[in-house]
Amino acid sequence: MEKQTMNVRIGIFATGLVTYWAQFDGLRDHLDAYRKRIVTRINECEGVEVVDAGMVDSPDQAVTAASLFASSDVDLVFLYVATYCLSSTILPVAQRIGCPVIILNMQPESAIDYESVNAMDDRGLMTGAWLENCQACSLPEIACVFNRSGLRYEIVSGYLDDPCAWTQIGDWIAAAKVYRGMRMNRLGILGHYYGGMLDVYTDLTRQSAVFGTHVEILEMCELKQLRDRISEEELNLKIAEFHRCFKVSPDCEESELLRAAATSIALDRMVEKHGLGAMAYYYEGTDVYESIATSVIAGNTLLTGQGIPVVGECEVKNAQAMKILALLGAGGSFAEFYALDFKDDIVLLGHDGPAHFEIAEGPVGLVPLPVYHGKPGKGLSIQMSVRQGPVTLLSVCESRTGVFLLAAEGESVAGPTLQIGNTNSRYRFGCGARDFIDAWSKAGPSHHCAIGVGHLYERLKKIAFLFDIPIVRIS
Repeated sequence: MEKQTMNVRIGIFATGLVTYWAQFDGLRDHLDAYRKRIVTRINECEGVEVVDAGMVDSPDQAVTAASLFASSDVDLVFLYVATYCLSSTILPVAQRIGCPVIILNMQPESAIDYESVNAMDDRGLMTGAWLENCQACSLPEIACVFNRSGLRYEIVSGYLDDPCAWTQIGDWIAAAKVYRGMRMNRLGILGHYYGGMLDVYTDLTRQSAVFGTHVEILEMCELKQLRDRISEEELNLKIAEFHRCFKVSPDCEESELLRAAATSIALDRMVEKHGLGAMAYYYEGTDVYESIATSVIAGNTLLTGQGIPVVGECEVKNAQAMKILALLGAGGSFAEFYALDFKDDIVLLGHDGPAHFEIAEGPVGLVPLPVYHGKPGKGLSIQMSVRQGPVTLLSVCESRTGVFLLAAEGESVAGPTLQIGNTNSRYRFGCGARDFIDAWSKAGPSHHCAIGVGHLYERLKKIAFLFDIPIVRIS
């Protein structure tokens, strides 16, 4: 199976004052050239379709631009304030597009060349040169009107070649990719909740309402039917895939590898049949259904590594968190808190699977487990640690009032871990293990979380903005 990809649609338009064009020769052309520089750079971003409405300098053009963005189903709109503009040319766009506006307050250079401008012998020319750098003039006016209109927006201030500004623009584009990806996502639920895990239970309607996720209820009997129609050649190919992606322990019995391979093939077929982008599962059952339920970890780990995150214990909220991290290209591995190491000031997290094998530190072991703790049966599991370096923990949470994100940046560090056939890693947080676990727990997540590589809070903050939900940061 190939990783799922989709393009994000980014709208952009520039604004100015039509009165200026007859007054200052060449001003509009210069400003439009700056707009084209921004468009070109955004177009160079991978997985982006730019919808360019050009220069909007009148209310009539604003309506035309808004219609273009609405018909193109853009996920985010950048408003480049090219020079002073009337807020009446901005409001019609923002009111009609159905998504937030990110205002680009970006001058041509980091500072006006005062000496060059002051050396001009014509104050009209001097004024035209100033107006090329007059982006900040409109910013309070636009913000005032957006505030009074109840419209959602953010601001990026800087200059055209400003690394800081472009980092922010890149973060907004990444956030928009997640926004589209979540709204297009189909989340499968296979089986049922682990009985008694009240923290895991969730409101599926609310998850769909907030993230736009389609929820597909799946049946174990369908998975069994798919599993019953597998050829010997397919089994051999899947076992070869296990050996490519995992370090298969010699302790793994052939019968267990065949059982896991058959279930993995069936899971692939179910995902393809229903167009799933994520899945949550849990099942106990008896006889053949127990055999299927206890042989899913290897296959679900392969799916997770391909950008289709799968979580155990039917933790739907964590499937959402893992999908967000997957769409950010940060992995997203299933985890829960294992222990605290007060001696080294470390937090240990892991799980018996599934895992994200593409963010592993070293080989990913496929090993036998004589018992799944807290669950029936036995089977194969994953032994791995998350890549050392910066990481982010993410939970999608539900409070009494709604959905919110919970995030923390830390480091995956070297050191001893438990070799019990689980994912298991050591994490250090700036506030220390003791304060971290207290603050994280009091925020109200379930006991699971998703782990991604890299420090991602700035992007997650923008994602929360696009979904219009809060984000809580533990630091």
